[in-house]
Amino acid sequence: MSAPTTMRVFIPLTIRKRNGRPKILPPADMMPANEGGVDPHLLKAIAKAWSWRRKLESGAVGTISDIAQAEDISDRYVGRMLRLAYLAPAVLEKILIARVSPAVSLKDLASAADLPWREQAEAVFDRDL
Repeated sequence: MSAPTTMRVFIPLTIRKRNGRPKILPPADMMPANEGGVDPHLLKAIAKAWSWRRKLESGAVGTISDIAQAEDISDRYVGRMLRLAYLAPAVLEKILIARVSPAVSLKDLASAADLPWREQAEAVFDRDL
């Protein structure tokens, strides 16, 4: 009788959600050194939010509806994404400078902007730990 020919291999993978989609990540010791970390869509959303904030503060536009009409998007979307411009400086530093990917989706990140600054970093980065 011959020995079994089946071999099992266990690879500890992590599944994280990015923009509502699951992403499979390899173990930390197998990750490429220069991954980039942060989703480019998230960076673009933060940049747009800051642009819209500057337009509102400078008086270039009067309301969120004006921005929505100029961008051809809904005013509810503008209002929701505009919250990204009010994230805590520590959260923005981790995302934009250190390139640490948040553990929450873009929608949850915008919701986290309503929290006090002291609680934002824990809600954004430590949710999956």
